[in-house]
Amino acid sequence: MRKTFVALTAMALVGSAVMLAAGPRLAGAQGGGTVEVEVKYNGQPVVEKLKVNKDTEKCGQETTVEKVVVGSNKGLANAVASAPNAKGAKAVKGVVDQHGCKFNPHVVLMTPGEIEIKNSDDILHNIHTYSTANAAINKAQPKFKKTMTEKFDKPEMIKLTCDVHSWMLGWVAVVPGVAAVTDNNGVAKLENVPAGKQKIEVWHETLGKQDKEVDVKAGQTTKVSFEMKGK
Repeated sequence: MRKTFVALTAMALVGSAVMLAAGPRLAGAQGGGTVEVEVKYNGQPVVEKLKVNKDTEKCGQETTVEKVVVGSNKGLANAVASAPNAKGAKAVKGVVDQHGCKFNPHVVLMTPGEIEIKNSDDILHNIHTYSTANAAINKAQPKFKKTMTEKFDKPEMIKLTCDVHSWMLGWVAVVPGVAAVTDNNGVAKLENVPAGKQKIEVWHETLGKQDKEVDVKAGQTTKVSFEMKGK
């Protein structure tokens, strides 16, 4: 009788251990998954070299405007990959710096809300945005004004320029869902995308927009590929 009791107790303990071990995995299975987006470009890079005629001590003698940046594996950089309809995305504040008379990063990612615009060049810049859903900004940013805070409350791809230095070009991607910008290999990872059918969208400043539907698996990585062509 005692042996039977000990055996039953041991079985109960083992069963409890199995349930405890399975608990975290089940919780993970009910959460989101990762979508790995790869964007290829069927064409040649588009990079313009320009002579600098203003503030050369800060801007240099020459600058480049990189409109289509392509890696050695044909990966397209600076494309915005997103799951725009994904619910529960964390708020992301936009931050862009004017350094070396360029916008860094070239594509700023944010959820609707505030953006911080920095001036690290110690010279006069003038922020000028082009948008339709959000109010446009056209403000001088003198060297003593190191930071300006503005708001973009509506989803939109916003062109960013400087009226003082005509070659400066950047973009602000205001995206409500989960989003990321592709690296030099053309890859972006979207983390914690809700499980189920999701629209994955890719946008590039000169090559336009594409989308595909993917089935996101909880706790797993789903891969999706896009190819953009030169116009």
